[in-house]
Amino acid sequence: MIEVKGVTKSFDGKTILHDVDATFQTGKTNLIIGQSGSGKTVLMKSLVGLLKPEKGQILFDGRDVMAMNGDQVKQLREEIGMLFQGSALFDSETVLGNVMFPLIMFSRMTYSEMLDRAHFCLERVNLKGADNKYPSEISGGMQKRVAIARAIALNPKYLFCDEPNSGLDPKTSILIDELLSDITHEYNITTVINTHDMNSVLGIGENIVFINKGYREWVGDMSQIYNTDNEALNHFVFATDLFQKVREYVVDNERRTPPSGQSR
Repeated sequence: MIEVKGVTKSFDGKTILHDVDATFQTGKTNLIIGQSGSGKTVLMKSLVGLLKPEKGQILFDGRDVMAMNGDQVKQLREEIGMLFQGSALFDSETVLGNVMFPLIMFSRMTYSEMLDRAHFCLERVNLKGADNKYPSEISGGMQKRVAIARAIALNPKYLFCDEPNSGLDPKTSILIDELLSDITHEYNITTVINTHDMNSVLGIGENIVFINKGYREWVGDMSQIYNTDNEALNHFVFATDLFQKVREYVVDNERRTPPSGQSR
């Protein structure tokens, strides 16, 4: 579990995050959502240590990042997997080489053990047999799966995903969402996903944190989001006619369905 307590972050005298509180739960897909410029990316970067807030606490299973020394920060980073927006694969490395990279850099495994682990991760994301291909030879969806395999290679306790569906078609986006959800539950990872993809929000959002103008304005799950009276959240999530119709359908269906054990 990751806890954010009273985090404030400013740039050039302008406050971007205002006293933000949030909890990201273990074994669940935790989504950070919000409009461009809302502060969600600053929050994500603060969580992974790329930015240091002026005030507040960020606790990884009770360990305060702000109070850690260099060795403790290094140890924590070894427990973190990161999926970047553009996959960030090494073009000059094969699929296998990309997945092997963090193992070579940070693990104490033998080469044979690293090879076994890399193959296991590639099989887990349904890329068995793609070892010798280069990123330029595979599709965007396959590149994203390679990036996921690399992110879980060190068996992380925490997985951070920055816009994992960026640039993907809707069908492939759903497959990536399902894969991230399956891995989260299977390995009991604390997964935090920064996204503006409403399909992700309504499909795998088990714990959703809505950031608006630097404030944590709403927390809930994908079922509660249909009935929220938060005006800013409704405008953000149901801005398009399609998602508005989905919401109307769900709410109407809930009204028509009697409680369990009762008839109409």
